[in-house]
Amino acid sequence: MKKIHLGFLLIGAVFIFNAQNANAQYQKGDKLLNVGIGLNSYYSGGIPLTAALEVGVTEDISAGGSISYLSYGGNYGFNILYIGARGSYHVNKLLNLGNDKIDLYAGAGLGYRNYKWKDDFGFGYNTNNSGIYFGGFIGGRYYFNKNIAGLMELGAGGHSNATVGLTFKF
Repeated sequence: MKKIHLGFLLIGAVFIFNAQNANAQYQKGDKLLNVGIGLNSYYSGGIPLTAALEVGVTEDISAGGSISYLSYGGNYGFNILYIGARGSYHVNKLLNLGNDKIDLYAGAGLGYRNYKWKDDFGFGYNTNNSGIYFGGFIGGRYYFNKNIAGLMELGAGGHSNATVGLTFKF
């Protein structure tokens, strides 16, 4: 229930921003900072938090890094940290989109997952599930003004298969 409330709070905060003069479709040289929360988790608890920074390499391709964190605790619990590289192909020109406020993209990520868990049985921390991860995603942004967009991504490669958040373009 907390996840749902947090999601609605985040979406509500986005609508505070003015939607005039959005003209924000992706371009070469853009610097995009994504921050978001996972709507669900592949693991048995916690709220996934994510951040990614991408830079426009060409008119259609951006590349950068990402980090995501998930923690769930008590006597049984885990801490999981994903750190990696990601790249996106922005399909606006390919699809000939006429809307400057929309940015659609697909991409992939590769990185390292540090997974630690503990239990009630006194075995301490176990890191057997740490290692390299690979994942793909599709996403979209809707720009409320030229520097701020709502974001949704679907796919694998982190803690969650659905993420919502904000993108800040600078």
